[in-house]
Amino acid sequence: MLFRAKKDVVGIDIGSSSVKLVHLHQLKGGYELQTLGVAPLPPEAIVDNAIMDSGAVVGVVRNLVESLKVKTKNVATSVSGHSVIIRKIQVPVMTEEEMEASIQWEAEQYIPFEISEVNLDFQILGPDPRDPALMNVILVAAKKEFVNDHVAVFKECGLNPVVMDIDCFAIENAFEVNYGFEDDEIVALVNMGASAMNVNVLKAGKSVFTRDIQVGGNMYNEEIQKRLGLNGEEAEEVKLGGVHEEVDPGAVLEVLNDATESLAQEVQRSFDFFSATSSDEKVQKLYITGGVSKTPNIQEYLRSQLGIPVELLDPFRMIKVSDKDFDPEYIQAIGPLFSVAMGLAMRRLGDK
Repeated sequence: MLFRAKKDVVGIDIGSSSVKLVHLHQLKGGYELQTLGVAPLPPEAIVDNAIMDSGAVVGVVRNLVESLKVKTKNVATSVSGHSVIIRKIQVPVMTEEEMEASIQWEAEQYIPFEISEVNLDFQILGPDPRDPALMNVILVAAKKEFVNDHVAVFKECGLNPVVMDIDCFAIENAFEVNYGFEDDEIVALVNMGASAMNVNVLKAGKSVFTRDIQVGGNMYNEEIQKRLGLNGEEAEEVKLGGVHEEVDPGAVLEVLNDATESLAQEVQRSFDFFSATSSDEKVQKLYITGGVSKTPNIQEYLRSQLGIPVELLDPFRMIKVSDKDFDPEYIQAIGPLFSVAMGLAMRRLGDK
């Protein structure tokens, strides 16, 4: 959302534990998968969405691009976390040009950073249903220093970052292409990553509520380490179903269930907050994605906690994927990891 462009792009998602890359070919009325890859990041290279070890991140991105023989230099990427603020605001009805001229003044009332220190963007949602003299606008601010750190990684790899998006809006993009929207349907997209979860509630295809929750899949490992006295490697192993001679599998299951319940409660809290601030409107269906969405029992926990249908978001659902070039089972297995990268790969220069 923060930079825009007009040619073919490759989507690169720098997460807290890995880098995902997707290149799509645009067809009439859809997309075909050209290239896809993922590479792990060293621990602590990214902390709280911020790049701590740019050399390591540059190395991983560069190796991934080279190994996949990606020719396109234009990159769409995204950010999220403490340094990004998303607010739904109301302003008097005005044109896009008038909004552009007054955005800084409007932002000063809602953004807790110095305006000179942030990149600003906005999306007009349309007139407010309760007061036609006002319109709803999504306001996005990202700290320049934070954005510049991400831009620098790509420049150092000889790539050209032309679109800077926000994680939850990239997933919204992937959802729209694969599922579409029904009038007045309220759905939530929750991206469950290693270090954080992004919640995005959509009504009739427009984002009406977002929230970043600073807990994620790492909670499983941390709880296993804390409660069962294991080190990081051992915790990861037993989390994935491995056996440790000194640990009762039943104890591991109990820890995993408790952590899953905590994550489900955070999602519930977000939905309660949305209902409280949106005339008691309620989320009707939840789509989950991200690495943690594949955790056993998480869909069942969320279903029972929220009392609504919960589905795994499939970012390849309507994408043409050649069985000759890609293993269908692999594509299905890695789908939840690639929702952000897929949404980014659908961007084009000139998008708003």
